[in-house]
Amino acid sequence: MALVITAGITLGLGQGLRILVDQGLATQSPENLARAVGLFFILVLGLAFGSFSRFYLVSWIGERVVADIRKQVFNHLIDLHPGFFEQNRALEIQSRFTADTTVLQSVIGSTVSIALRNALMLVGGLILLFITNAKLAGIILLGFPLVIAPILFFGRRVRQLSRLSQDRVADVGSYVGENLTQIKTVQAFNHQPYDRRFFSDVSERAFEIARARIKQRAWLTTLAISLVMGAVGIVIWIGGLDVIHGRITPGELAAFLFYSLLVGVAAGAISEVIGELQRAAGSAARLFELLQTKAAFERPTEQADEFPGVVTGEITINGLNFSYPGRSEHPALVGPSGAGKSTLFDVLLHFYQPDSGTIHIDGTDSTTVSLEALRACFSLVPQNPALFHGTVADNIRYARPNASLRDVEKAARIAHAHEFIETLPDGYNTQLGDGGLGLSGGQKQRLAIARALLADAPILLLDEATSALDAESESLIQQAMPSLTSGRTTLVIAHRLATVRNADRIAVLDQGRLLAVGSHEELIKHNELYRRLADLQFREQPA
Repeated sequence: MALVITAGITLGLGQGLRILVDQGLATQSPENLARAVGLFFILVLGLAFGSFSRFYLVSWIGERVVADIRKQVFNHLIDLHPGFFEQNRALEIQSRFTADTTVLQSVIGSTVSIALRNALMLVGGLILLFITNAKLAGIILLGFPLVIAPILFFGRRVRQLSRLSQDRVADVGSYVGENLTQIKTVQAFNHQPYDRRFFSDVSERAFEIARARIKQRAWLTTLAISLVMGAVGIVIWIGGLDVIHGRITPGELAAFLFYSLLVGVAAGAISEVIGELQRAAGSAARLFELLQTKAAFERPTEQADEFPGVVTGEITINGLNFSYPGRSEHPALVGPSGAGKSTLFDVLLHFYQPDSGTIHIDGTDSTTVSLEALRACFSLVPQNPALFHGTVADNIRYARPNASLRDVEKAARIAHAHEFIETLPDGYNTQLGDGGLGLSGGQKQRLAIARALLADAPILLLDEATSALDAESESLIQQAMPSLTSGRTTLVIAHRLATVRNADRIAVLDQGRLLAVGSHEELIKHNELYRRLADLQFREQPA
């Protein structure tokens, strides 16, 4: 509404100019001149207040739309299966999420407003041109195909280059993020000269594409303004002859010239912002690509929301077969350190869909319950613990955000993390850097174990949970194992047999297949692979 009102007032200024010339200046009457000037000031005040409303509301819409798009994209991404992020660079996705939404914010908040306002001025100006003088308006209209053709031609090229430019900008952002995240490795191997050269090449490629896009936009604007203003010049010549011969009044020519300039400026502005709109279209396409990404597998729509009763942690696996996308010839993972142990955890948590077979928890098929209910059954301690920016307490209570500090401290004590936490500058309120920067591997692992304990799920998954610990910390965790495993099913992945020596059952996996299940003593007797591993790890060292 504000846009329409301000455009209407601006168009009304042309009629005010006609009255000023024909009824004020031409009559040489001070009273008529005062009335004409008074009307002019009323229109200016209306234009000022309307412009304030238009600018505020359109900017508000831009911010609101972008905030909604950001939330929608994030909410969609955070539910996508992990395989998507293994096949797509997370930093490139992050660049889309930030850079592309910033482009949209600028365009929706200002450029769209400019485009709409000038579109109204263009249409309204053309109508008033015909009302003021149909003959001269016809001359203006003859030049319009000459203006529209380059806009369509260059606009399409600008859109293609804008999309390509955004991709190159994303490459720049991804490369910076990757190197800064791994800065210790970069510097340890003196890799900076190579990185400088590579980043220079990436930046120059982005610049060259941006330069091509800017050149196309510059040609678009130049041609549009030249053609439109050329048409206005011809109109001034023909209209001036009509005034000289008395066919039209000077006020009519002044009003016509005013509308001609409005139409010319509006056409020039539209041709200029079309480049920005095409750039926004490229950014929007990249964001909608993310929104349209489908999950690799979907849960049945008739699934139950919860398990029928309290979960005790009984797991039954029947005929399970799984291969990663694109590696169907290799069931699970292949190799001495890739027997499929961590893959089993991924399938249990339904990060991936099994090719065949079933997993039952307490007799319930895991595919018939919601993902939220399924994953609530598990606490996970991964091989490389994930810590987030925030306090130590925030990271421990990640699975239970409302847990009390007393519960947090209790879990930390069981995980033997309390002692080192107390030595930190602010204890449990110490802020951690991204990824737990500043903590040792063993300290990160103990925080991850404390987090899993606080979640208090019926099934605990320990994926090489002691691999990053020093001998003393590992010994402390071994002592805490009875507390860790009490009252819950615990699945432990380990290369160190000392970690699982006292487990009720040990499963030996190789080449993605189950070779044997039994106690430590039974496997020593009956399984060659386990016996060989035990000989390597438990043999007595020479004095």
